[in-house]
Amino acid sequence: MTYPDDVLSKIKKFLVRQKNKTEATLASLKTQDPFSDPDRLNDNAASDTEAKEESSHERMEALEKELSTHLSEVDEALGRLTKGTYGKCLSCGVMIDTDRLAIKPAARYCVDCERKKEK
Repeated sequence: MTYPDDVLSKIKKFLVRQKNKTEATLASLKTQDPFSDPDRLNDNAASDTEAKEESSHERMEALEKELSTHLSEVDEALGRLTKGTYGKCLSCGVMIDTDRLAIKPAARYCVDCERKKEK
C-alpha cells in the first residue's frame, strides 16, 4: 500500500522546499560564524570579545548540527519517495499515520516504533 500520487507529489514539493531553505540557512550561518573570518586570529581583541566570539561560535555550531541533521532526514525522505517506500516505518514496515507525516514529513518510524527507540 502507498499513498496516492497527488499526495506524494505535494509531499515531494514540500520536502524540496525544506531542503532548499535548510541549505540556504546553513550557508548563511557559516558566513555569520565569527570563526569563519581568517583575520580573526590576527586581531588582538580583548578577552571579553574572544569569549563572546567563542560563545557565538558554539551557538552557530549547534545550529549547524541541528540543521544538518534535518537536511539528512529530508534527503532520506526524498530518497524513500524515489524508491517508493515513503511513509512506511523503517522498523516494522507498517504505513506511518498520515497525521504523523503531516507534522513531520521526514518521519522514518511509526509512533510505536519511535517510542520503542526512545526507551
